[in-house]
Amino acid sequence: MKEIFPYTGKAHVIGITGPLGTGKSSLVDQLVRSYRLQSKKVAVLAVDPSSPISGGAILGDRVRMLEHSLDSNVYIRSMASRGDEGGLSRASKDAVRILDAAGFDLIFVETVGIGQTEVEIVDIADTIVVVLMPELGDEIQAAKAGLIEIGDIFAINKSDLPGADKVLYNLSPMLSTKESGWKQTAIKVSAKSVVGIGALVAAIDDHEVFLKSSIGATIARSTQRLKKELIDRVSDLVALNLRKRLEEDPEFNLALEELSKKELDPETASRRIAQRYISRDTN
Repeated sequence: MKEIFPYTGKAHVIGITGPLGTGKSSLVDQLVRSYRLQSKKVAVLAVDPSSPISGGAILGDRVRMLEHSLDSNVYIRSMASRGDEGGLSRASKDAVRILDAAGFDLIFVETVGIGQTEVEIVDIADTIVVVLMPELGDEIQAAKAGLIEIGDIFAINKSDLPGADKVLYNLSPMLSTKESGWKQTAIKVSAKSVVGIGALVAAIDDHEVFLKSSIGATIARSTQRLKKELIDRVSDLVALNLRKRLEEDPEFNLALEELSKKELDPETASRRIAQRYISRDTN
């Protein structure tokens, strides 16, 4: 990563997020096809849910996109979320940077689809497409989940099913102009019949042009992302180191014994131990 990082920042990263069952993978498949017709080099990172017990994942998106498997200008990789609450694997940022440095024009990052915790996609994508569908009954729930706030473009997939106009009608009052100045937009599409795919591609391209015209806002956003990532990575390393130290700390094991005998409560125990480390590190 030390050698790769200076060569990053050229690819357009597109986040595809939304509730389960909305057809995100099928939509990405159509978008890949459209951009390949423009001779664009395209990569797809599909983050699949991991089992909380085994840690394994189905990693099914490579199976769904077999049509592109022989295209040397398309790279598709499934990654396990490893229990990350934001729907993204911790390695996703680095994977995107590798693909960026490798010369891909567009990188699609498809999140798990677990609902309310998917908003972390804002930390990795330039353009965020929120995928909804008719009969989901969750367009209002999506607003509660924060998906309305983070979305740049809303794709009402499976629009050949009854109720697509109702979803669009209910969604329209929620759309607004974001802090960046971009006006959120909603489009009816169907990955199955390819209806609206061209309009979705045009909207994604328009957002890329908008970002390039807002240099100051883009730099500020990038700086804020890096700040958050640096804090998260440092915190993770400190936490990992602390866990190892705690396991070898006699005071920790003493507190654990007191907890087992109900002589101490978890809150008091944790504060007592934490204060020792805070004081030690400060000194």
